[in-house]
Amino acid sequence: MKAIVVTDQAAGTAGMKLEERPEPQAAIGDVIVQVHAASITGDELSWPSTWTDRVGHDRTPSIPGHELAGVVTALGYGTTGLSIGQRVFGLTDWNRDGTLAEYVAVEARNLAPLPGDVDFTVGTALVMPGLTAWQGLFEHGRLRAGQTILVHGSAGIVGSMATQLAREAGAYVIGTGRADGRKTALDFGAQEYVDLDNDVLEDVGKVNLVFDVLGGDIVKRSAGLIHAGGILVTIAGPTEARPADGLTIDFVVEPDRIQLTEVVQRVRAGRLRTHIGDIATLDNAIATYNSTKRAKGKTIIRVRP
Repeated sequence: MKAIVVTDQAAGTAGMKLEERPEPQAAIGDVIVQVHAASITGDELSWPSTWTDRVGHDRTPSIPGHELAGVVTALGYGTTGLSIGQRVFGLTDWNRDGTLAEYVAVEARNLAPLPGDVDFTVGTALVMPGLTAWQGLFEHGRLRAGQTILVHGSAGIVGSMATQLAREAGAYVIGTGRADGRKTALDFGAQEYVDLDNDVLEDVGKVNLVFDVLGGDIVKRSAGLIHAGGILVTIAGPTEARPADGLTIDFVVEPDRIQLTEVVQRVRAGRLRTHIGDIATLDNAIATYNSTKRAKGKTIIRVRP
């Protein structure tokens, strides 16, 4: 099969190659998926899991990519819940070969059925943004109707998803970001917008929940905006920022079939939109990875036409 392969962490994207690789074999509990569409996460080559297995051993050459939509072609021993020929989408294990390939082995429990009226491109664009937003808002942030939420990076891939889900849940959403993100954030449902370069963040007043994707000084300043008992949720890594009388939670997204089903049903009902940017093929995926332009929307790799 054709696959994008990385072998040298120091070389980064410059060391990427499109190669012929052996097709994966299904372990116990796995399925083999013929990948139709995959997504790029820009900083993936900086993750230790891209280069080593769970006990720290070098696992190169490795295939990057962790979000996919495709069709099940084989089942491992003991695999239940999915069938050959079924359309699926989901998130692969961090320490295994990924989705920038024609086939991938995935734990069945990490995948959800993809309805026939949802395009593979839309399916893969939902995976990490949808799961991250859902887990940040509802599992960790305990968001409820009537609350006020501050969504940093609300014009971005994850932030736009969080904005939509929070609005649907009955929250009042204040978005933040660069000046050129205002229209996008409002289009995705933010009711107010703070230009972090020109507006005063503290003017928003008190909020119940902060959903952060930026980190740094912004997340530190945000801690002072949280009501007593409120929560600051961040995916930007550990932080010392703490609300005076509340919680700070940093988390890494996890696969979840039920949550994927929730977000895809909202797409089918017209209540949720993906934020898709460039769409490339596997043959030009390396050039797309090496692009110097700022991505606006999720970058999708169409592995099959």
